Amino acid sequence: MATPIGNLGDISSRALDSLARADAIAAEDTRVTARLLEHHRLRGRLIAVHEHNERQVADRIIRELALGKNIALVTDAGTPGISDPGALVVARARAAGFKVVPIPGPNAAVTALSAAGLPDGPFLFFGFLPARPAARRKALAQLRETPYTLVFYEAPHRIVECVEDISAVLGADRTLVLARELTKMFEEIHRCRSSDAAGWLSENPDRQRGEFVLIVEGAPARKASDDWEAVLSGLLAEMPLARAVKLACKLTGAKKNTVYARALSLAGKARN
Repeated sequence: MATPIGNLGDISSRALDSLARADAIAAEDTRVTARLLEHHRLRGRLIAVHEHNERQVADRIIRELALGKNIALVTDAGTPGISDPGALVVARARAAGFKVVPIPGPNAAVTALSAAGLPDGPFLFFGFLPARPAARRKALAQLRETPYTLVFYEAPHRIVECVEDISAVLGADRTLVLARELTKMFEEIHRCRSSDAAGWLSENPDRQRGEFVLIVEGAPARKASDDWEAVLSGLLAEMPLARAVKLACKLTGAKKNTVYARALSLAGKARN
């Protein structure tokens, strides 16, 4: 089930009821979940399940489910299995034939998107980029031509170098939204050009605190004029002029009269 990403009041009555009725609560960090339970005057038996022990603990959870126990699964913040532990436990429980009931709630990516002010449309949630610079830049390069809004998570100690790589690889003019400390006292959502993000962060060390959601504008649509002449030239070398013109227009969206005139010019040069 989803738990608050910051403000402990952001939890549904259904989630609280499920926590109260659970025979045990599998939690990413039992200390964090204990504070949540205490805040809402709940108690529960906690089982630690995190990235280092998830495979082993999944077996224990399956055994408890086989005994008829009701197990709640939570992470420190947000929804299990979304850039957080939990996916393996869920997969093992389903494979063993047990019912998995999702209880929705807070999600940092969607929360940030709702306040970003970017055009409504498709988005690609990537999660955390690789920590090593070379691997991070390689991952960004693979996303360079993606037309969808890109959503990343990032840790505070890597945030400056991450936004520098975003600017260098994806382009300095992309709109970038930095959302940090969402739903908390020092929540901040800043929108700027990607090339200005590192400077904004460096102006005030406090801006580099907290977990970040980064939202990057998708790649701009390529204009037909950017590539139709190269396409036309290649087609003319392989087929008759009329067919080359028709296919070039279909592939690039360029206007027929413009393409035809250029084809005639290229064909004339070829004859001379």
